[in-house]
Amino acid sequence: MTTATLTQADVRVRDAVMRQLDWDPEVDGSAVGVAARTGTVTLTGFIDTYSGKLAAERAAKRVHGVRAVANDIQVRLRLARTDADIAQDAVRALELRSTIPASVQGVVHNGHVTLTGQVEWLYQKESAETAVQHIRGVRGVLNHITVAPRAPARDVHVDARHITVTVSGNTATLTGTVGTWLERDSAERAAANAPGIAHVANRIVVQSFDDSKMDDWDDIC
Repeated sequence: MTTATLTQADVRVRDAVMRQLDWDPEVDGSAVGVAARTGTVTLTGFIDTYSGKLAAERAAKRVHGVRAVANDIQVRLRLARTDADIAQDAVRALELRSTIPASVQGVVHNGHVTLTGQVEWLYQKESAETAVQHIRGVRGVLNHITVAPRAPARDVHVDARHITVTVSGNTATLTGTVGTWLERDSAERAAANAPGIAHVANRIVVQSFDDSKMDDWDDIC
């Protein structure tokens, strides 16, 4: 993709994402490339930690006008660690989070952690993933934990005017529109924390901004 094929909106989104990467202390963006096209941002290049890769994605989602992010950054470790060392750290990390039951287990292969087991709350599944993604040497996390709520699903409340929540069984489906990915993610977290919810189908659409309003953009939310 060349600059000549980009619209003014594409260029502004790309530049805003690059600034976010430069400003974010969790991201070493020196080897990260950014491309933007019609609201979709693609991140490429290399970074030295898996948590840094996720932080780069979060930084891109903070920019107004970003409707989707393709995170193709590769984790290139400065110092490799054995799977056994990572597994030991994963056990400790899971133990330190009192909300994660002992039924959750981790298996490490080539630096990739696979989580399995069963929990009662969706937030516990997400908490387990967060616990291991910051371990030094981790290249990726596969979360295969299943959620089996004891309590039936109740009403799910999301603090947003343009979002509709529909509950069927133990699945909450979110629809509607928001202005940023942060709002989209916040709505999903609120639904995930509701009693009896095992799955969240997030179908919220992030609205793009009209080109005529581009000069009023704020780079960050």
